[in-house]
Amino acid sequence: MRNQIIVAVLLMGFSSNLALAQVERKYTTHVQGWYAYKGDHFFTDKWGLNTELHARRARFVDPLQFIAQGGMHYKLSNNVQLTTAYTFTHTHPYSDAPALNHFSEHRITEQLLLKADYGPLLLQHRFRLEQRFIKRPAQENATYLNRARYQVKVTLPLMGSTLEEKEPYVAASNEVFINFGESVQANIFDQNRAYAGLGYKFSKAASLEIGYLHQLVQQSNGINFLSNHTLQVQVGYNLDFRPAAVTP
Repeated sequence: MRNQIIVAVLLMGFSSNLALAQVERKYTTHVQGWYAYKGDHFFTDKWGLNTELHARRARFVDPLQFIAQGGMHYKLSNNVQLTTAYTFTHTHPYSDAPALNHFSEHRITEQLLLKADYGPLLLQHRFRLEQRFIKRPAQENATYLNRARYQVKVTLPLMGSTLEEKEPYVAASNEVFINFGESVQANIFDQNRAYAGLGYKFSKAASLEIGYLHQLVQQSNGINFLSNHTLQVQVGYNLDFRPAAVTP
């Protein structure tokens, strides 16, 4: 079962990329490095903080995007979590794609996260809605855009039946982005991200994950596509602020 799920996740991403590649479009290929910190910090059994910082680099080192995100988590159960967050993004110019000039984006996000265990395999579904306000240099007012995202991710420990401290693991995911609303031009399909990586859980709080991500982006004219081969490095650190249980 777990092998079938992993194969399905990978095929979902690469088949969508292949279908788009069969249409005659203009493709530009880039090499990138995405370096991220993510932390979920719970202060009760239900409520917690979401914190993220992303430094994305063209050719691994040249500034491309800076992203900062903060939000609130609410757990309906151990396997169901709601999140609302605010994200600020600043994009640097890089050739003629993805940007000729600096521009910024303010984003509001609503998210539903569903988890399920299949033996040692953790399956995760993430549904996300985004309200985006993008201010480009030539515009007097920001452009408002809506976007929906769906990600399926599997995580498999490489030692034992559960992922414990000081153990490695593998992860694979695919995420589809869809634009909708009045401001959408010819790019209802926004992008697809297919990912596979290797991680290590240092402690209950800390982890490191390194992998390869292929990002396929359709630009607003519907003709130009970006094919980004990406090294992704992510540090996770989750602080637990919950008071210790009182023992009678």
